[in-house]
Amino acid sequence: MARKALLLLPLCTLVTEAVNLRKGAESLLSETSKLLADFPFYHTSEQIKFAARELVNGCSAQATLQTVTKGDVSIDEIRVHGGKGSQVNRVALLFGEHSRELISPETGLMLLKMLCGGTSQPKLVQEALATSDFQLILNANPISRAKVEQGDYCLRDNPRGVDLNRNWDEKWEFGDQAESGDQYRGEAPFSEPETQLVRDLLTDFRPTTFLSVHSGTLGLYMPWAYDSVHMAHRNRDAMLAVLKDLDADHCQCPFGAAGKEVGYNCPGTSFDWVFDHLQATFSFAWEIYAHPAEYEALKSRWQEKLSKAPSMLQGSVSLLEIYSGHFSDFAGQSRLDAASQECFATFNPGSEKEYN
Repeated sequence: MARKALLLLPLCTLVTEAVNLRKGAESLLSETSKLLADFPFYHTSEQIKFAARELVNGCSAQATLQTVTKGDVSIDEIRVHGGKGSQVNRVALLFGEHSRELISPETGLMLLKMLCGGTSQPKLVQEALATSDFQLILNANPISRAKVEQGDYCLRDNPRGVDLNRNWDEKWEFGDQAESGDQYRGEAPFSEPETQLVRDLLTDFRPTTFLSVHSGTLGLYMPWAYDSVHMAHRNRDAMLAVLKDLDADHCQCPFGAAGKEVGYNCPGTSFDWVFDHLQATFSFAWEIYAHPAEYEALKSRWQEKLSKAPSMLQGSVSLLEIYSGHFSDFAGQSRLDAASQECFATFNPGSEKEYN
């Protein structure tokens, strides 16, 4: 198990480096949107789709792209394979479950660029592809993301008002039944075409490692998210070891069981479901961006955890207790009452320098 954890570390490092890799200055498509007018260094959904196809077509590794459709929802899936026989890891990465977290798909696109040869660290990519196949779903909430791109920067859910990260069949029955709430779980598990499509793609890929990428705070989480008490037992030590080592180098932010860290029950999440139903060895949810005003409080929580003995890693103090202004879009513990521009700043870098 320790060996598997060591094999995973280069993958984690590769993903985190993708946040820092800027896109080229040229425009991929000529397109008008509120997003590009306000923040021209971002991509629209169509630009992400176009860029992904271009990268797959010119990929230095073996890469394929397929589009799956259910009703009016279409989702692209990309697979990248090192081409050296059976791989040790099958790594699935899910971006954009919450549509207002625009930086999540941006990061996925940068990772794809790296895997296909656009990186300053080719040895890191070669090491990852020598041991792993990758599945990337860059835009898991496509219709709502298109609305965000037109200026609805606070929109989190899918067009039916369902939180896609509460619609998975993992303790779903304990989720929010209120249709007006920002964590509305839907009428039934997998009631939404988006979660049905992603579920089927993941089931076909059978990942050994899964990562769902979010923003709104900084945090590196493992199961369970469904409540604020329990921590996964299967492969617990290896998952914690990966998060602890990665955190020290790249985040210096809270890490551990998601429900315990955010101090709030989050039933029905994708990464709990993949860990439980697909038996992935490693399953994570990462919050990759917080407003800079949060950094000190988040770093204090990280330092507090490191000061405890290993058996005390999951302390009783939650993020909500140490920082009353904290907002986690993964947890969604309260409806954000803010203007659209304030929503954007909560979940996404607002300057090109910060984005890069």
